[in-house]
Amino acid sequence: MAHSAQDTTESLLARIAAALERLAPPQEPLGDLDAAEAFVWHAGRSALVPVPRVNRVDIALLRGIERVRDILSDNTERFALGLPANNALLWGARGMGKSSLVKAVHADINLRLAARTGKASLKLVEIHREDIDSLPVLMGLLRDAPDHFIVFCDDLSFDGEDTSYKSLKAALEGGIEGRPANVIFYATSNRRHLMPRDMMENESSTAINPGEAVEEKVSLSDRFGLWLGFHKCSQDEYLAMVFGYADHFELKLSREEMQAEAIEWAATRGARSGRTAWQYIQDLAGRLGQHLA
Repeated sequence: MAHSAQDTTESLLARIAAALERLAPPQEPLGDLDAAEAFVWHAGRSALVPVPRVNRVDIALLRGIERVRDILSDNTERFALGLPANNALLWGARGMGKSSLVKAVHADINLRLAARTGKASLKLVEIHREDIDSLPVLMGLLRDAPDHFIVFCDDLSFDGEDTSYKSLKAALEGGIEGRPANVIFYATSNRRHLMPRDMMENESSTAINPGEAVEEKVSLSDRFGLWLGFHKCSQDEYLAMVFGYADHFELKLSREEMQAEAIEWAATRGARSGRTAWQYIQDLAGRLGQHLA
């Protein structure tokens, strides 16, 4: 009888253990890092999902941002070669090519690496804004991987009671292990300090020491060694973007007609930017029956 009771207890414990394993499955490995040059981080599964084809434009097509392009490219190349490099914050006007530049630089540096070493060993990993508190986990997984990684967060900002910025601060510089030597973090934002002014002012008004409260918020941006500003473009710069795209895709329309249409297109949207130029080019190519490939 005692033996039967013991068997029942062991069976019950085994079922409980199996149920707990299902609730908390073991951490998945990184998978095949040679499967792609770019990945998306899925925080819920602690997994990197390969991206077979990255949505990006050639670096030569990015006009009006030559200075920041060269700075980011140089920084990225040094990092890919194992030399010291900085985390980068690309901030400023919407539609001026911040995220496009990150993806274009990644592709361009990999082409250079492949020509020099025969292998494109620089990986791009996108982490979504809502998963930023899992950044320390991601960096821990990448630490011992053989490749170099750009961890990229597009449109990064913090609002209200969001405290996940503390995870970002720790992961970038302040953690006990520090940032892995094979990982660099690039982010884009419309805000230079990643937080709205009213959020910082509210912290200042309610804190015992207002100066320290604001410093806590602003110091997040200090974790980025590179601050690259993107500003609204002039009409000449906007038209240079339009003509650059048109020449690259061999769109058949006179310069005079294209200029008039592009100016009207921007006026109807109330903005001149690289994004506006690309949207006009898509419309023009569609009307001309030409593919953008």
